[in-house]
Amino acid sequence: MTLVETPPRGRSGRAARRAERAIHSTHGAVPYITRGIPTYDILGEENLQRIEAAADRILAETGIDFRDDEEALRLWREAGAQVNGVNVRFEKGMLREILKTAPSEFTQHARNPANSVQIGGNNVVFSPAYGSPFVMDLDKGRRFGTIEDFENFIKLGQSSPWLHHSGGTICEPTDIAVNKRHLDMVYAHIKYSDRGFLGSVTAQDRAEDTIEMARILFGREFADQNCVIMGNFNVNSPLVWDGTMTTGMRAYAKAGQAVVLVPFILGGAMGPVTTAGAIAQALAETMAGCALVQLERPGAPVVFGNFLSSMSLRSGSPTFGTPEPAIGSMVIGQLARRLGLPLRCAGNFTNSKLPDAQAMTEGTMSMLSAVHCGGNFILHSAGFLDGLLSMSYEKFVMDTDLCGGLHAYLKGVVVDENSLAIDAFAEVGPGNHFFGCQHTLANYETAFWDSDMSDNEPYEKWLAGGEVDAATRANKLWKKRLAEYVAPPLDAGIDEALQEFIHKQKASKADQWY
Repeated sequence: MTLVETPPRGRSGRAARRAERAIHSTHGAVPYITRGIPTYDILGEENLQRIEAAADRILAETGIDFRDDEEALRLWREAGAQVNGVNVRFEKGMLREILKTAPSEFTQHARNPANSVQIGGNNVVFSPAYGSPFVMDLDKGRRFGTIEDFENFIKLGQSSPWLHHSGGTICEPTDIAVNKRHLDMVYAHIKYSDRGFLGSVTAQDRAEDTIEMARILFGREFADQNCVIMGNFNVNSPLVWDGTMTTGMRAYAKAGQAVVLVPFILGGAMGPVTTAGAIAQALAETMAGCALVQLERPGAPVVFGNFLSSMSLRSGSPTFGTPEPAIGSMVIGQLARRLGLPLRCAGNFTNSKLPDAQAMTEGTMSMLSAVHCGGNFILHSAGFLDGLLSMSYEKFVMDTDLCGGLHAYLKGVVVDENSLAIDAFAEVGPGNHFFGCQHTLANYETAFWDSDMSDNEPYEKWLAGGEVDAATRANKLWKKRLAEYVAPPLDAGIDEALQEFIHKQKASKADQWY
């Protein structure tokens, strides 16, 4: 899809030059990032071993509850775990042995093969925020999300060259029955994006519907032999995997599809207030979930996930984008690499209620932690506001702009004959400028990332232009992108088969609004 139209013939002057620059501003667009900078490892071997030993003690002495899933308990018994009712305890090293069958890297195929993503290794995939019941914008304020909002965010994501994945439940479409909305959400991802996406996880039958729709899209044989869908599942911290999650993740694994397993630990509530303790808990919970996936189907792709968060100990309110979870993410990255598993960690988190300075300060801190900890699949890369209770149209485009900057950041510093520019020094000489030299002319279009959001004009020009702030610029930009959006082509036969499946599934059950 063309993101920026080529200027029509006859167009000239400043507008034409700006449009031409806009075409080249996406020069760094790639289906996913291959990082050119190392991860940031902050703990030494002794402290990493202490955290791993703490996790081993939690697993052996306290154990993990696996509730409302007899098949999961049967798998654990057969594997040699100690099962007492719903509580499962594990000998030291047992889970690590099981996890040896999990791939360290895998491909999630997109319906447009050019947009397939490689998850794991040195690869980084940016995906929108996930799970908000509300949406907001500067025009209408905060309100419950609808299917129209859901579709709009998919279109905005598809329109950005700086995201690589369509995401999952970008917002809850509350105008559709709870037990049926997953069908419309999956269809919207398929219809309005040609990138990989996340399917439904809120019940086993909804997970199975997702997988069936993926089979219709990709063909049953291809889907059965390749990862074409992922599901994002959360631990019920502390130390509980409930049947809603485990039956769903086993359904994905049984079909050979990828499972992202994520503890959400709110320090002081669902875990210790101390970062090291929360990390040990997260390691225990995630290893147990990832190992269950391998028991269901050895070799099924799994992503080691983590969501560390803090809280205000004065009020009990969750806090996001704070320094302790950010630095804790660095350790999570080290632990995931020691297990040889792809990592989902951190994202663009904030408690701010507006797309303002607080939002971007907190979001940038947590997003940089995701980049430096070695996150491979970075959910919540765009739109997160209000402690994830709201998806913001304005923040979505502000965040995708930050993602564009991170593309250049992750590329690192290229050192070669061209970048060293020895000939340019010879041409320019001492005391002169480089504006018009051959090296500048040859490289200016790709030398620097060019923000769609930032105002780099002189103060007087900004003043004369109406003193427009970043949120207002973002408001105009998301509307422009929706107006210019063109859906990627979808085979008519596949579209018809999907709609027939959706109609059949909806007709088979009454609406439930719980």
